[in-house]
Amino acid sequence: MARTDSDYARLIQRVRRLELTSNRLIDNLFSGQYRSVFRGPGIEFDEVREYSDGDDARLIDWNVTSRMDRAFSKTYREEREMLLFLLVDVSGSLRPFEGMESRFDTEATLLALLTFAAVRNNDRVGAAFFSDRIEHWVPPLKGKKHGLRIIQDLLSVQPQGRGSDLSLALRTVGESLPRRGICVVLSDFKTSNYYQELRLLARRHDTVAIRIVDSLDVEFPKSGILQLEDPESGREILASGSKAYRNDYRYFWQIHRKQWLRECSRRGVSALEVRTDEDPARRLIHFFRRRR
Repeated sequence: MARTDSDYARLIQRVRRLELTSNRLIDNLFSGQYRSVFRGPGIEFDEVREYSDGDDARLIDWNVTSRMDRAFSKTYREEREMLLFLLVDVSGSLRPFEGMESRFDTEATLLALLTFAAVRNNDRVGAAFFSDRIEHWVPPLKGKKHGLRIIQDLLSVQPQGRGSDLSLALRTVGESLPRRGICVVLSDFKTSNYYQELRLLARRHDTVAIRIVDSLDVEFPKSGILQLEDPESGREILASGSKAYRNDYRYFWQIHRKQWLRECSRRGVSALEVRTDEDPARRLIHFFRRRR
């Protein structure tokens, strides 16, 4: 469906609102914590200089030493520039629909906060929006204009797929990023068969999984018989708001949550849950402080 001028005006207004909110929260709350809690690429080669007493003999550059007939050492410096790459779930269960707008709003706010934190630190930031395919790819670049583009792309993307293939997204990003960086996954993680790819990504990159949780992921409402539709598969089921059904529902999602936290921990992935009725910025600050 083509976008009208009014649709585009609302989109720009929403992007600007997210920008203003994110900048204010970053100024007031982040206080430089963004860089201190992520593991960057480490050190990089700087130059070769003549060997001095006290230099580590393991750093002698033997190729240069053999040519110059005197000892030379390699020197290194810490890489200050970091790469932030966001894997953003835009499948049916995360997309806005009646009664569930807050889930997408939470995802958009988290993306804006992380994007502008990277922009503020002069780091490169990129993104991959995925459903059961890679819907859109934003290569990592620097700058405020680029950060605004990422947010606008999320708000305007119209996915072709409804399902979710997190394994594909993890594998694609892992194969595409040439150097170590920070990978943040924004999803409800209501999919399967992705833990192997998550482990491989975490081997090369500092990986953070942020699970967006709605009230319906915790408790089924009291009600009569309801007809429910899976937003990804379109499958319909009948559900009862009886006490027994609600107890089974609660138990299922408790087990799902515990398994997710355990499997992330086993693979060296930092896990964070953000509920749609919480302040995303404060949850990030708490995570930053705990991780640091």
